[in-house]
Amino acid sequence: MLSIFNRKKDQKVKKSGKESHISSEELLNETGETTDQTEVETTLSVHPSWNLTTEQQYVLRFLNNELAPLKPNQISLSGIEINNLSDGVEVTAFVRNSLDKGIKIGEVTLLLLDQDKQILARHPFDLGELGEIPAKSSRPWAFAFPSSSFHQDSFSREGWTLAFELKAKHKLDLHESWEQALPEEQKMMLQELFDKITPPKEGEVNFMGFQTSLNDKGDLSVSVFIRNGSNKDIRFEKLPLAVKDATGEIVATGGFALENFEVKANTTKPWTFHFPASLVQKKEPDLTRWSVEVVQG
Repeated sequence: MLSIFNRKKDQKVKKSGKESHISSEELLNETGETTDQTEVETTLSVHPSWNLTTEQQYVLRFLNNELAPLKPNQISLSGIEINNLSDGVEVTAFVRNSLDKGIKIGEVTLLLLDQDKQILARHPFDLGELGEIPAKSSRPWAFAFPSSSFHQDSFSREGWTLAFELKAKHKLDLHESWEQALPEEQKMMLQELFDKITPPKEGEVNFMGFQTSLNDKGDLSVSVFIRNGSNKDIRFEKLPLAVKDATGEIVATGGFALENFEVKANTTKPWTFHFPASLVQKKEPDLTRWSVEVVQG
């Protein structure tokens, strides 16, 4: 049960949180029917498994009636209170749906922000547990943020905000040297190629080859997309690589020293690696298909 009801009878529930909004298209890739309606009132919707007293329902209905209307096609988190747990805090909020149909949200990452919109805590939640949130309704819920999710030790219990964290769209990020050296036509070709490729999974880092050449001297050049699907920047200083051809046989291996080479979070960086003939092991490789991988030491 919500911790906001674990209090003495003379202590009233005081709404201390603010509200955050996001479009249903951004969060769920869904929109409702287009109407001329500019404001949407949301009615209280208690989870079917909750067994609330008449007084508790009255408190929630009162708090919900105080909420400002939403715009069409919005999902909102409207904070109520923060209360201590043995390991972290419980954040109580209304999850609001202004669409003209019920929604199911699923797994998301939520942010707890202070009064200056700085991140206090970040934690994943499975909002599938809320069930279907009916059309034009507000569903109260409790979100437990463990102590390990906090970025700050102390904060004000007033003026905070609970918000959805949306993962930024995966982007192509050219190295400074490529930005300066490549003509616009080649940059556009790289962007078009990048746009056709499915982004890496969340947290995944991999190498995807897109161009190779073997000259008359036996030198091999391979161009790859270094793909960082994690939420952290990655720095490379040394890269031991192996190139395999269509048969799965190793064509070349070599170690590459990189200076100030960074692949930012949720980006792909193209780079070309040159293997001199002395490092090429297979003189007549089948490069109709090929791959490049990091050699484990």
